[in-house]
Amino acid sequence: MKLRKINTLALATALSLLFIASLSKAERIKDLAMLEGARTNQLVGFGLIVGLDGSGDQVTQTPFTLQAARSMLQQFGVNVPANSNPQTKNVAAVMVTATLPPFAKPGQTIDVTVSSLGNAKSLRGGELLMTQLKAGNGEVYVVAQGSLIVSGFGAEGADGSSVSVNTKSAGRIPNGGIVEREVLTPLHGAGPLTFNLHSPDFSTASNMAAAINGFMGPGTAVALDAVSIRVVAPAEPDAKVAYVAELEKIQVRRAAASAKVIVNARSGTIVIGADVMVKTAAVAHGNLTVTVDESLEVSQPGPFARRGQTVVTTQSEVNVEDEDVRMFLLQEGVSLQEIVTAINRVGAAPGDLIAILEALQQAGALSAQLIII
Repeated sequence: MKLRKINTLALATALSLLFIASLSKAERIKDLAMLEGARTNQLVGFGLIVGLDGSGDQVTQTPFTLQAARSMLQQFGVNVPANSNPQTKNVAAVMVTATLPPFAKPGQTIDVTVSSLGNAKSLRGGELLMTQLKAGNGEVYVVAQGSLIVSGFGAEGADGSSVSVNTKSAGRIPNGGIVEREVLTPLHGAGPLTFNLHSPDFSTASNMAAAINGFMGPGTAVALDAVSIRVVAPAEPDAKVAYVAELEKIQVRRAAASAKVIVNARSGTIVIGADVMVKTAAVAHGNLTVTVDESLEVSQPGPFARRGQTVVTTQSEVNVEDEDVRMFLLQEGVSLQEIVTAINRVGAAPGDLIAILEALQQAGALSAQLIII
């Protein structure tokens, strides 16, 4: 009996190719999850736009604009008489919003969005006065100010006709917000780190914890639920940065998603997942069309008739067209491709396909979640 020699190099090459192929189906942790606490924060504030060319708020209809202007002027020692009613057509009350990115430091700048709160016709050419932007906890994190960029514009004629392009009552100020306070993140404190999956899944969470333990050592990570994975981390902030950077590179195999059929009833868009299966069911598809055609006919007496008169009569014709009701049979365990092929074979439109899928679910033959958005 002869023993065949094994080519070590060829075996190693084959194993490496299999390993790379298996990793090609995996995803990085940074694509699957995010570090808890390292998120964006929404900010909002109330401010005034000045310098408008007569297109500001009509203060008789928006008294809060005049009230805000009075308060602003009082801060500079200008007292407006209470009984006066100045028509400040160059001022508009606005709401200022921004999104504070994670790890933003004091002194950095962010973009802000300005939207009219009153009845200003246009914010074009205006400038936002210093406005404090607050988070949900009431603390000020950004101060915004600057010239507004408005993409919309319009024109009006003397007869009341007008034309406008895009929105004139909103705009942006690039780098118009200056960060004044830093939002604390998990990297500032001691204790473990928590990663939250973008899409909850028990299998994916378990796979992620196993992958981290395989890379960092047993007991490093534990899956708390279908979303959160807690990971032991060093106490020093600088060590945590390098530690998280290594964790984000770990490859994790995403578990197969549950079978779903997503239907957008407004647009008729239908997305069927790859694991959707049906049980044995028979489906019939057909349409009944009723057409009513009416025509007018004129009835006249004969040429030598002594009596008689012309009469207009209505003739109605009713046609009923019944398309051939085609029935197809779906065997148990039918795949996605077979479902699409069978339904296309009977010429079902998107609306008909939605009705067929709903009927299959009601009959208990659709092994998937039917989600209508």
